[in-house]
Amino acid sequence: MQIKWIEDLLAINHTKSFSRAAELRFITQSALSRRIKALEEWVGVKLVDRSTYPVELTAAGRRFCESSSESVDSLRTLCTELRQEARMPGKSIQITAGHTLSMTFLPRWLHQYHQLNEEFNARVVAANVHDAVVALAEDACDLMIAHHHPLTPFVLNEEKFESIVLGRESFMPVSAPDGHGRPIFSLPGSARQQLPYVAYSETTFMGRIVDMILNTAGRPCHLKRCYEADMAMMLAKMVAERYGIAWLPESCIHEEIAAGRLVPAGGSQWSTQLEIRAYRAIGNSNPTMVELWESMKSNIAQEGPPGS
Repeated sequence: MQIKWIEDLLAINHTKSFSRAAELRFITQSALSRRIKALEEWVGVKLVDRSTYPVELTAAGRRFCESSSESVDSLRTLCTELRQEARMPGKSIQITAGHTLSMTFLPRWLHQYHQLNEEFNARVVAANVHDAVVALAEDACDLMIAHHHPLTPFVLNEEKFESIVLGRESFMPVSAPDGHGRPIFSLPGSARQQLPYVAYSETTFMGRIVDMILNTAGRPCHLKRCYEADMAMMLAKMVAERYGIAWLPESCIHEEIAAGRLVPAGGSQWSTQLEIRAYRAIGNSNPTMVELWESMKSNIAQEGPPGS
């Protein structure tokens, strides 16, 4: 049994809707349904009455929520206290960043910031977007850095959280080149010759971005899914080994593109722009975090938003 399964059930009890609960939990509705079924199997009884609308919990589900809610709150409080005790000494912040950004954008951004401002200690945790958002929402980090796209947003309460745009980058399809520097695999492919597709796993943020691109491109694309992974870095390696085509953020592949080891595999209709955003809880009182945030806001006020 996992704590997040209980939190999923609490979200359904609060929203009376699988779709709305999935949004609050930053997962797909199908993933939420699987986790609720797993919880029901662990408990041994049905917890959700799926025959009603709006969705209602069974008597057992209501009883389970009543008993588990306080326990979850107590665990959250304990975790917050333990995290505070485990903080790095001196001026420090806890940062949770997307896997790719933690290895590409974040080190460069921290270096540039420290050149112009007083240094601080940082503990960085790399995570997928879902876990990063949960860490921010549950006060497990001071700062979250993640990609954002207006057509595939994740839901954060604007009364409790705020964000700043730190940069922008292209998200594009790429392929290994042939001997003449042309892509081995080039969009859109054809029904007779589908392109091998190196894909993100179904529930990932990047996977949803690719789906959005394909749905709005204005023409059909012929892909055959042949490999899946959660992390862009893994997909980049597979593309370099000529397994197929993949969509990747520019920061992940700029060296490979510059050296000709990877090449664009389609025109602009197959690409989009991603924002790199920093998020924080408005009520965060860590003085180092407050100072950092005010400094970032001041820089934007003086220089304008990145890419403007």
